[in-house]
Amino acid sequence: MKTEDDTVLFDIEGGTGVVTLNRPKALNALTHPMVLRIDEALTGWAQDPAVHQVLIRGAGERGLCAGGDIRAIHDDAKAGNTASADFWRDEYRLNARIARYPKPYIALMDGIVMGGGVGVSAHGSVRVVTERSRVAMPETGIGFVPDVGGTWLLGRAPGRLGIHLALTGAAVGAADALLCGLADHFVPAARLTDLTAGLAAAPAPEVLPRYAAAPPPGDLPDRRAWIDHCYAADTVEEIVDRLLGQGEPAAKEAAETILAKSPTALKVTLAAVRRAAALDSLERVLVQEFRVSCNALSAPDLVEGIRAQVVDKDRRPRWSPPALAAVADADVERFFAPLPGGDLTFG
Repeated sequence: MKTEDDTVLFDIEGGTGVVTLNRPKALNALTHPMVLRIDEALTGWAQDPAVHQVLIRGAGERGLCAGGDIRAIHDDAKAGNTASADFWRDEYRLNARIARYPKPYIALMDGIVMGGGVGVSAHGSVRVVTERSRVAMPETGIGFVPDVGGTWLLGRAPGRLGIHLALTGAAVGAADALLCGLADHFVPAARLTDLTAGLAAAPAPEVLPRYAAAPPPGDLPDRRAWIDHCYAADTVEEIVDRLLGQGEPAAKEAAETILAKSPTALKVTLAAVRRAAALDSLERVLVQEFRVSCNALSAPDLVEGIRAQVVDKDRRPRWSPPALAAVADADVERFFAPLPGGDLTFG
């Protein structure tokens, strides 16, 4: 039986510290102990002269990481406890550590990379995607808001692409991840084993050119015109109206996707991404996200969204309120309110 101690593995191969997320049956979803152990390893390796760079990967063939353990978040929120806030505090600090890491941090973003998986990869300095990569921040579908620095990343994507991805929760492939600034290099999946072996012997800048290639074409370049126009609207309602008025099947599909999400989460997400784009550091964005995430614990849609998607799997969430028009500005602002127990801080 798997214990917490082997849900994440650590090794040093040559001059590379290797982190392997090791919960393949759960798509390597992150738990609080995993986050703490990764942070501890990174802290030690930062000071270890034998470690020249760090690599993170996922066990199994399905993906790097599908996110956090949202069933645990559901149970915690339903019980009115604080374990989720404790988890996020340490997870967001880990995200900041990765972004500021003093040595190259190489993320193999193969397969599914969502939510918390984006947090432990897309803040790295060397981010590798493959033809199997599906990168997403799908939080609005469970009544939540992009976190782990996701609003920082999406707020800096070209044009309005980040808002499109944030509201729809759409997963993008390699080329579109590169376009949106979520990745740096494309390497065919069949070459990852050789790439990893090469990194054990030499620094990433020497090794990557031998394996990197041009990715298959993505979808977003042909959609930029209507995405940039539609998502420039002031409100989610106006965005949906513009999408429906485009006469483009992909735009209509985006509108229908948005309308199936939590109305409250959609409005908070739009505000969060736009505010993140105006902030000057990842740490400040993570403080904002911590407020939003913790305040979401006491809102009804998070528990209901996870229930519908993960617990009961009926895919029929009953959002409260059920319509965008019923979400007032004051309802949105509540998510950004300072926390009674204090904001996230960084040591």
